Amino acid sequence: MYDVAGAAIEAALGAGARYADARAIESRSEVIGARNGVVEELDREERNGLGVRALIGSSWGFFALADPSPGAARRAGERAAEIARSSTIVAGPDIALGTMKPVHGSWSSECREDPWSVPLAEKVALVEGVTTSMREGGADIAEASSRVWETRKWFVSSEGHRVDQHIRECGAAMSATAVGESETQRRSYPGIRGQYGTRGWELVRELDLAGNAPRIAEEARALLAADACPSFAATDLILGSEQMALQIHESVGHAVELDRILGWEAAFAGTSWLDLTKLGSLRFGSDLMTITADATLPGALGSFGYDDEGTPAHPVDIVRNGTWVGVLSGRDSAAIAGLEPGGAVRADGYNRIPMVRMTNVGLLPGDQSLDEMIAATDDGVFLDTNRSWSIDDKRLNFQFGCEIGWEIKNGKRGRMLRNPTYTAISPRFWGSMDMIGNRSEWTFWGTPNCGKGQPIQVGHTGHPAVPARFRGIRVGVTG
Repeated sequence: MYDVAGAAIEAALGAGARYADARAIESRSEVIGARNGVVEELDREERNGLGVRALIGSSWGFFALADPSPGAARRAGERAAEIARSSTIVAGPDIALGTMKPVHGSWSSECREDPWSVPLAEKVALVEGVTTSMREGGADIAEASSRVWETRKWFVSSEGHRVDQHIRECGAAMSATAVGESETQRRSYPGIRGQYGTRGWELVRELDLAGNAPRIAEEARALLAADACPSFAATDLILGSEQMALQIHESVGHAVELDRILGWEAAFAGTSWLDLTKLGSLRFGSDLMTITADATLPGALGSFGYDDEGTPAHPVDIVRNGTWVGVLSGRDSAAIAGLEPGGAVRADGYNRIPMVRMTNVGLLPGDQSLDEMIAATDDGVFLDTNRSWSIDDKRLNFQFGCEIGWEIKNGKRGRMLRNPTYTAISPRFWGSMDMIGNRSEWTFWGTPNCGKGQPIQVGHTGHPAVPARFRGIRVGVTG
């Protein structure tokens, strides 16, 4: 595959490109979904192809094709250069690329049990079995799914890069829905999206779907009779780690994508409230807030060896002790901002142009435990598992809903609460954080469905998170 990618690069340079790169990709995926004891979805897909980028003046050109021969690869390189040349006629100054030494390397994700070696019948029995168990436990609608992805990449650039990677990912999810007279309630496990990682089938076994199915069904049924979450203009809020992962994704991860900050995503995904002139000085949160983007974390869903520009994976500080210090970037966006390339550029398959995506954007753990947070709270609520989210296109004002909550009184967890919501403004919210969970509660949550770009690209991102407490937060709907 290196030869095919190399042929595309040579052709793009011959057609006038001052820089070109190519990604040859072989990928396959599997999804199995069951509902109420019956498998309703079983799909396997394979995709192989080549994507070529060419840079001329102020513009990128991109062209992709499936199952390329060397001759077709050369034509793809020429076509990418032609598109770049046509685009640069009406564009601005020449694009610069952040300096990077050529890399020759190979990387494979850790995989103790190959998901493709697990018999299909066993996977089907798992999702069928847990939905049956949830139905027996009181769920009116029970759903479960497993997903597997395998990707092989070969990357070549005109600067001398030659990188290959073998990435295997998998995970599973389940949910129980209880239907009442006037509303429905749902409980999900391990979270609203499930749990996924750059690991083998051992991850799915560790989730113990079967062992958790009865509890999830019982909680969904119990929520129908639970009291509605009270409204508070300001109260202490404790979030579980799964909800914290969503909070990080929406109010931090997207906000620090440099293409959004520069306005490149304004037409579709929006911009960011962050201003590059304040990088290194802006207070994003409390002193306890330290967030990194780290694609080297073993087993996390946003992990890899090299991004789709050949930049080696490395940790990037995003917020350090409450101060905004870093961004998610690629070579072109980093050059504009005067920063080192962040290694955060990836594409959804061979036929999509690489763009800035989250890696593993997560909160570093602290010293407290969830139990200690509850014990230290006289009056508040504990919420977990996302149900809904709404955030403006600058990633500043937000309102999130959770599947379940519990009242906290005098340091003890009390009655279950249904339909809880909370709302805040990002820097004020993060500035109110005064307790965070310890390393034993640090979970690498995986989000396999982050959408961005036109045409839409679905990214796999990771979010290390722990429970945390926030002071003076608006909870529920207030007048």
